[in-house]
Amino acid sequence: MTDTRTAEPLRRGRPGYDQRGILEVAVAAFNEHGYDATSIGMLAERLGLSKSAIYHHVASKDELLALALDEALDGLEGAMRAAEEASGTAAERLALVLRQAVLVLADRLPYVTLLLRVRGNTDVERAALQRRRAFDHAVAALVVEARDEGALRADADPAVVARLLFGMINSLTEWYDPSGALTPDDLADTILALALRRSS
Repeated sequence: MTDTRTAEPLRRGRPGYDQRGILEVAVAAFNEHGYDATSIGMLAERLGLSKSAIYHHVASKDELLALALDEALDGLEGAMRAAEEASGTAAERLALVLRQAVLVLADRLPYVTLLLRVRGNTDVERAALQRRRAFDHAVAALVVEARDEGALRADADPAVVARLLFGMINSLTEWYDPSGALTPDDLADTILALALRRSS
């Protein structure tokens, strides 16, 4: 007779997904096929779930997009808050926000990649772009402070400098491999050395 007290419990059906698991699959699909071309039906097929099972966790595809974009933007805005709350010169605070932005990108690579691809075609995308513009303006203001301290060239347009700095950081979405030899801190050291002429 089998001792049922030690028997393994029966496992039925596919493993369940929580909202986070569904979001990760959705972000991968959005990046692969584009947001507009990705349907809830496609996500259901990838997940091995019914559409109603997805709707148990989120109200719509738009909500998945909003959650994904929040993941990227919350990280970048957190980097700016850390710089604003830090002591030190404007150049040091600019270096901090750049370093933190690299770390956010490396940690949330699929989410930041998605953010960089939105074009304002929906209300969710337009809200995300507004937040991204506010972040860009805050970085540009920090560049102005660093320039006025004499840490940056006086003849450089701060908005252009901010765009160039984040153009370099954002390019990581095209080639950075988190499983490769370069750590996020290595990347941040290199970017700061190039952008601000800092010794790594």
